[in-house]
Amino acid sequence: MTIEAPITKVINIINAAQESSPMPVAEALDRVLEILRTTELYSPQLGTKDEDPHTNDLVGGLMTDGLRRLSGNEYILSTKQPHHLPSHLTTPLSLNDIPPRIAQTMEAEDSWDFDIFNLEAATLKRPLTYLGLKIFSRFGVCEFLNCPEATLRSWLQVIEANYHSSNSYHNSSHAADVLHATAYFLCKERVKQSLDPIDEVAALIAATVHDVDHPGRTNSFLCNAGSELAILYNDTAVLESHHAALAFQLTTREDKSNIFKNIERNEYRTLRQAVIDMVLATEMTKHFEHVNKFVNSINKPLAALEENGGNSDEESVKSVLTSPENRILVKRMLIKCADISNPCRPLELCIEWAGRISEEYFAQTDEEKRQGLPVVMPVFDRNTCSIPKSQISFIDYFITDMFDAWDAFADLPNLMQHLDNNFKYWKGLDERKLHSLRPPPE
Repeated sequence: MTIEAPITKVINIINAAQESSPMPVAEALDRVLEILRTTELYSPQLGTKDEDPHTNDLVGGLMTDGLRRLSGNEYILSTKQPHHLPSHLTTPLSLNDIPPRIAQTMEAEDSWDFDIFNLEAATLKRPLTYLGLKIFSRFGVCEFLNCPEATLRSWLQVIEANYHSSNSYHNSSHAADVLHATAYFLCKERVKQSLDPIDEVAALIAATVHDVDHPGRTNSFLCNAGSELAILYNDTAVLESHHAALAFQLTTREDKSNIFKNIERNEYRTLRQAVIDMVLATEMTKHFEHVNKFVNSINKPLAALEENGGNSDEESVKSVLTSPENRILVKRMLIKCADISNPCRPLELCIEWAGRISEEYFAQTDEEKRQGLPVVMPVFDRNTCSIPKSQISFIDYFITDMFDAWDAFADLPNLMQHLDNNFKYWKGLDERKLHSLRPPPE
């Protein structure tokens, strides 16, 4: 029995077809073979986009895994936080004990336009524990895991305590925001048809932990700096590997916060696998691979079925939506969209997030210059950066295609409307040659 990779089979089919093809077709197939023999089949090759340094830097900075590296730069993460819960943290005993002011800010949490920054302020920068309690309760997570609410609360506190409140962007408010988007997507009809309860629970857990202990620096920075984490993970998906691994270490360290302690072994294995897969899917080097697989394996077959006479048989649709491979693709796409949904939020929220991520990138550039490290994203220099330009590039390059595909699947007209408004807002600032988040007061 010969074991062949799918790509080998494809190449063999093309070779066979070439033998009986007219010359122009045979030559075209030669070019096809050339392309197929590259390893990165899903990552677009960046053309010489020298005219747009924003796209270059953003894409380069987010999509290289520290390939630009200086040897001998030892850098130990200075933001080592204790991986345990500070004793001064007291939070509610249960959902019923949530202070009324906080409960009030969470009333609209099932709406897309929910204001996470109100909750951040009301909870004194502890939004993840409170929003987590509310959302996990709405999805019946404790019942599914057979764990007491006190265990869940303790777990949420431990996870939140291991986010760095000193980061301007990658803090527990970002995690709470991603959890909020994840819960919102899980309620969409198509998503519900595709996923099982265990997938939903995995998605909510993955969203909660997906950036835990983020140092506020990119993978490229950590690799260039020769940080402990980069060495531990061999410069490969450094942060995402760390978030996933630490999440399980923190969870299983103590019984009182171990939300998995009462579930059956096989169920735990399945859940663990799904959480790890989703957290690793947030790594941007694989962005185009995930989006393209989703479009080709799910959206295109669904569209073809719908064309076949409008009343496409439910069985075929169901088999596309629920095959194990496709459920994995849906979960990856869901957390990816939740993770970078800022440009699809109402304008005021979108502007706040843009300011926060820019500040984090500025701080990284400052530090790279101080330490004599390669500057990964030179456009993010706080003295010269155009925030509107960087947002336009990010939307053009990463957001538009992904959310078009996600919208085609999950039906999200409100998000697409916000995206359009926000894009026009940044374009308007850029046309006025403004570099700031907002126009100057009249």
